[in-house]
Amino acid sequence: MTLKLTAQLIAILLLTACQLTGGEDVPPLPEDPYAPSVDLSSDTGVDGLIVGHRLMAAGEYELALKSYYRAAAENGVTPDVLSAVGSANLRLGRLGQAEKLLRKAVKENPDFVPAWNNLGVTLMEQGNFGEAKEVFRRAYALDSGESDAIRENFRISAEKIDSQGYATSNNNEFALVRRGSNEFLILQTPEAT
Repeated sequence: MTLKLTAQLIAILLLTACQLTGGEDVPPLPEDPYAPSVDLSSDTGVDGLIVGHRLMAAGEYELALKSYYRAAAENGVTPDVLSAVGSANLRLGRLGQAEKLLRKAVKENPDFVPAWNNLGVTLMEQGNFGEAKEVFRRAYALDSGESDAIRENFRISAEKIDSQGYATSNNNEFALVRRGSNEFLILQTPEAT
């Protein structure tokens, strides 16, 4: 009898729990079992460049690249997008692609300091120290000498040219510079292990 009474009590509790409280009306189930479509006409999405910059800062370069591609699809291929995609490719070690994109960014916007700096970093990584020095010089001049990272990159490139005799180990860490809303942020390269 105890087992039967316990089973009946559980059944009553389950039925009570299934009932609505407070007289709420439950909307009927939709005929379409799929999720509603996305309203692309609204402007509530986050800018792909902002998301990409945050992903770059977090070290998620592949995801940042995808976010930059989304920004290009939404806003067009601007010098900002070209520079961002080039910088992500640089971080992923795709130096040829990075150089091509960054050159296109500075061609479209010759006063774009972060793109010039990142192009210099790409050239340094490829061992093209002479051109890198000139690119850093231009970035430093356009920046009016305000960025310590660009000044340091220029100094390192000049040292590389002076000491181009025998190959030495590369212990220099170059900084990538990108533009948010009229601000420069310095991204340090990860240390080699």
